[in-house]
Amino acid sequence: MSPNRKIAVILKGYPRLSETFIAQELLGLERAGHELVLVALRRPTDGKRHPVHDEIRANVHYLPEYLHEEPWRVLRAVFRLMPKAGFWRALGPFLVDLVRDPSRNRFRRFGQALVLVAEWPGAATWLHAHFIHTPASVTNYASIIAGIPWTCSAHAKDIWTSANWELSGKLDRARWTVTCTRSGFEHLQSLTPEKSRVHLSYHGLDLDRFPVYGGDHSRRDGSDPADPVRIVSVGRAVAKKGYDILLKALSLLPADLNWRFDHIGAGELAGELKQLATELGLGDRVSWKGALDQTDVLQHYRDSDIFALACRVAANGDRDGLPNVLVEASSQRLPCVSTSVSGVPELLTDYQNGLLVPPEDPRALAAAIERLIRDPDLRRGLGTAAEQRVRAEFDHHSSVTQLIGLFQSEWSKAS
Repeated sequence: MSPNRKIAVILKGYPRLSETFIAQELLGLERAGHELVLVALRRPTDGKRHPVHDEIRANVHYLPEYLHEEPWRVLRAVFRLMPKAGFWRALGPFLVDLVRDPSRNRFRRFGQALVLVAEWPGAATWLHAHFIHTPASVTNYASIIAGIPWTCSAHAKDIWTSANWELSGKLDRARWTVTCTRSGFEHLQSLTPEKSRVHLSYHGLDLDRFPVYGGDHSRRDGSDPADPVRIVSVGRAVAKKGYDILLKALSLLPADLNWRFDHIGAGELAGELKQLATELGLGDRVSWKGALDQTDVLQHYRDSDIFALACRVAANGDRDGLPNVLVEASSQRLPCVSTSVSGVPELLTDYQNGLLVPPEDPRALAAAIERLIRDPDLRRGLGTAAEQRVRAEFDHHSSVTQLIGLFQSEWSKAS
């Protein structure tokens, strides 16, 4: 087997609480003997870190988030690279992209690529982008400038909010691309003649961090005001998560049901959602927990009775892939109710290991939640089936092994 190469992993931001699936993969690659350097387009904005972030050994290198904030750093990169042939090789593809996307963002990605190559942290010999939108743009330009190959992991928003022409170009230039849902996989395959270079790889879950729950979830049925059914959701307060739909569904529940709802996560719509909860008369039943680390999230899964997530396709096309929080909750035998969007049905089958309703339908969602509240036996059966599927099919070691195999295949060709 050829020796491992040092991989520069290009990320939009690092560390991020909402991207535990990426952190798990990075740690898996390191434990398999791969040396990494992390390159982020922006600095962290979360106030907390997951334990997994502290276990990753790779150094983190931050590029200028906005070129005008570090002009001398950008100019040094330009002057250092202009005499190099790679600069002029990359200038042509950049200008072609610029004609189709004449935006500041396009200049920013090219400038970040120049800084990356000029500073070249860790002397990496391979580039890997997480997300096929902006991180892959930087990675693609850097690959051309430096003359080294690159690969890509595509996820959800990055696929569905990118123009097809741009996706096609990146798919053709990357050595291979992996993505985490069948819908994303089929869409990407449709955009390239090199279909064999697009691979389906579910993220999976680090089951060591989500061990079997030895306790029992409650048999609350909503009849006791002193012991309400506990509903939880974990996700950023952004449009594609559908929290406005979920709040409306909760407001439609019969008055005789006793329940509490906890939301875990931060996001741009948090203020609007809190206002909506007040307007719907839910203020005393909803708790906004903000961003929590993985240990606290795990405890909420174990203390709750129902997990709810009203995934939708946002107006700009953004949508989830397969939300990792559904896999996490399922691993703790917590029954999930969600929508039939994107990769969710690849985990949950209606009335087999969860409940699925159409997106944008508060009444259908309310009916499903009511059914789960009133029927502890249904909750137990669905939760047990969900856990069995996760532990059989969504172990992250499988996805990391697949990724390592793809890297080794490429390096074997070059040896």
